[in-house]
Amino acid sequence: MLNSYFDAENNGNKSFELPGAHPHYNPDRPGQVEHIFLDLILEIPKKSFHGSCTIQLMPVRSGIDRLTLDAVNLNIKKVKVDETKQSFDYDGEKLHIQLEQPTQAGQQLTLKITYKVDNPQRGLYFIAPDKHYPDKPVQVWTQGEDEDSRFWFPCFDYPGQLATSEIRVQVPKQFLAISNGELIATEDAGDDKIYHWLQKQVHPTYLMTLAVGEFAEIKDEWNGLPVNYYVDKSRQADARRSMGKTPRMIEFFSQKFGYPYPFPKYAQVCVDDFIFGGMENTSTTLLMDRCLLDERAALDNRTTESLVAHELAHQWFGDLVVIKHWSHAWIKEGMASYTEVMWTEEEYGLQEAAYYRLKEARNYFAEDSSRYRRPIVTHVYREAIELYDRHLYEKGACVYHMIRAELGDELFYKAIQTFVQDNAHATVETIDLLRAIEKATGRNLMFLFDQYVYRGGHPDYKVAYSWDGDSKLAKITVTQTQVKDSSNGGGKELFDLRLPIAFGYIKTGIEELEDEEKTIAAASDAGSQIPDVKTFTVRVHEREQSFYFPLSEKPQFISFDAGNHFLKKVTLEYPVAELKAQLKFDPDPLSRIYAAAALAKKGGLEVVKALSESLQKEAFWGVRVEVARLLAGIKLDQAFDALVVGLQDKDAGVREAVVESLAKIKTHESYKALKPIVEKGDPSYYVEAAAIRAIGAIAAAKLNEKPKESQVLKLLKSVLKERAGWNEVVRSGAIGGLSRLKTSEDALDLILEYTEAGVPQPLRLSAIRALGAISSGQTALNLERILERLTELSCETFFLTQVSVVSALGQMETAKAIAILSALADQTPDGRVRRIAEEAIQKVQKNAGSDKAVKQMREELDQLKKENQELKSRLENLEAKSK
Repeated sequence: MLNSYFDAENNGNKSFELPGAHPHYNPDRPGQVEHIFLDLILEIPKKSFHGSCTIQLMPVRSGIDRLTLDAVNLNIKKVKVDETKQSFDYDGEKLHIQLEQPTQAGQQLTLKITYKVDNPQRGLYFIAPDKHYPDKPVQVWTQGEDEDSRFWFPCFDYPGQLATSEIRVQVPKQFLAISNGELIATEDAGDDKIYHWLQKQVHPTYLMTLAVGEFAEIKDEWNGLPVNYYVDKSRQADARRSMGKTPRMIEFFSQKFGYPYPFPKYAQVCVDDFIFGGMENTSTTLLMDRCLLDERAALDNRTTESLVAHELAHQWFGDLVVIKHWSHAWIKEGMASYTEVMWTEEEYGLQEAAYYRLKEARNYFAEDSSRYRRPIVTHVYREAIELYDRHLYEKGACVYHMIRAELGDELFYKAIQTFVQDNAHATVETIDLLRAIEKATGRNLMFLFDQYVYRGGHPDYKVAYSWDGDSKLAKITVTQTQVKDSSNGGGKELFDLRLPIAFGYIKTGIEELEDEEKTIAAASDAGSQIPDVKTFTVRVHEREQSFYFPLSEKPQFISFDAGNHFLKKVTLEYPVAELKAQLKFDPDPLSRIYAAAALAKKGGLEVVKALSESLQKEAFWGVRVEVARLLAGIKLDQAFDALVVGLQDKDAGVREAVVESLAKIKTHESYKALKPIVEKGDPSYYVEAAAIRAIGAIAAAKLNEKPKESQVLKLLKSVLKERAGWNEVVRSGAIGGLSRLKTSEDALDLILEYTEAGVPQPLRLSAIRALGAISSGQTALNLERILERLTELSCETFFLTQVSVVSALGQMETAKAIAILSALADQTPDGRVRRIAEEAIQKVQKNAGSDKAVKQMREELDQLKKENQELKSRLENLEAKSK
């Protein structure tokens, strides 16, 4: 099964388990690590450091005469136990220490390893200016998760070992050094300064951190506890704008989790070239500097606020309560993702939270359908970092919400507080969460975990409705369409859930509903009028079931899974009248969105009119966004007219959706509607960038009347020259617009120009990805130019560059891309890059086969096998030159 890319038991979904995947377990434990002390001297100009790692270990059994530590690419100088020198073997990955005296259970030993590291590959990163980026700051920062701490100090590198820690580090005087816990001492050492940090609360090795740089320190506090933000000195105003809600978030999570913030400080350090969005090191979160918002970005960017909430929540879920094994990482990542929903609800309201939840579910659905399906909890993988996906984060968040829906708010938070309080400063597995729920509430939710956590997938419902006026019966037929084979009832593909079905009645009465003008007047805002509802709970557990509900009168609308608390896909097959009423009056925004989607499938003028009214009158921006996207799929002039009005919407998210929808319509009229935004801009970076991308897409369309390509190129070129700015959002929009001009050599030339070193990194990465998008329409000669450039770029070691190269190659339709992807997968040290490169190979094979050239692809593959060794040699030469 492991060698098969498609898992038949996964109902046709691609398998998560790629060749080489195998079960992973925590190693046998020789003892309890009680304390780790790193005493280091950084030689920043040389990108090296040296010092010692001291580990206090309490053996759990006697007679152990050999200890094995994780230690990758470290130069081990000597090893002592209690001041006695020990012999050791080191193979570059494991440090094997032969103990002179075997262990005695309960008798602590102190292990001291002296070592040096030059130009570390992972774990600890030196950031410095170079000839291409002379303004880059000098910084040093660490990243331990999943198993990268072993690249900067020897340790037992798995989450099941918890210890207190201490870091004493010597750095040049101009730098600050921030680490876990409390700063207990500083001292001068000539031109250097020594910082001494102590973390008194236990934590795993992957949460030990160090960040060094010429940071500005912005001080805040929560109940007297230091809450500090560290940023480049030019970004101090951006720091408060981006992270200033942190104290309120600490108060909120302390209350919700029933446990006051558990560490002596909370620091957030924004660093350059960070390889994640953020990392929740104990008491000291590291964030990518691109999360810092300027004044204009803050108008419509809540991503940073969600990121700050996510990483802060980890201080409880992940740092206070620690996972015992990577396979249970959803406990922390799912909750951290769910706290984004919780904070959104607290700060912006229930509708905003529901829409945020829908977007999280869609992110998971996209991965489930296009990448693979897997159980949330699995210990079969190649590297633990592979688990850090949308199943872990977004699906995990949805599971927490379903637990909340099952228990109700009071019992949900009681259960979460019990879980945190019972497991503080200890390790947990998924079963511990179930036990806490049962202890706090008496409820056994194993049925939910069995269906959503321990197996892959989700229900996909088709819901039909009809009304029998004579009998006054509403009939609801529910089909679980994820079940393909009805002969055995679906077996394990079926879901067994108790779902609420609500029937809604508008208080203004049925006769008024017939007169739309009166109804709209009565309900000044869509969804604002609270209807009367009658709710029934039904058990949905078969492939197809029909339910009959006696009602006193015909309902105006029907809500399946009222409140939409369960993770599912749903298709509504209701009459137009009921869908229109639901779009206007259902109090739940997700139900209004589902109704809009069902209406759009029906098409026609009546539907366009209903959606147009919703785009103008719906109170909640999230529904307006969805309506704008749906209008783009209806091929009627009236849909275009409705969308143009939406360009004036007060909400930037809606305007962006309208712009993207007009780009899909691809007419000369849509071009004329968008061109003023391109020329004059928009208050929102994102709206402006979307319009710039859109004119490229429209210009590339085969229209009878269309803008001249030369004019569009000139416009996009002017954007690239003149509109540098925050995170290069606007200029990246221009690169996206150029990539739509798939047959233009001039567009390709411009994109290639922006892949050069020295181009601001966000813009350069966009240009690299755009090489894949533009490749499908280029000549054979230009295709070779693209492949040659991507080959060169694939030799760069920066994680985000490698990801962008893989993204570009994965969009191509030539088997020649496979050799580059294969070489990159073989050479990269990053498990994430390796995995997405292998997935991209499958995608390229499919793309090439979907062209007319299956035979040609086979011939190319045969030729590539012969050329593979030659290409590897070429890559090695290029890599040597780049160094």
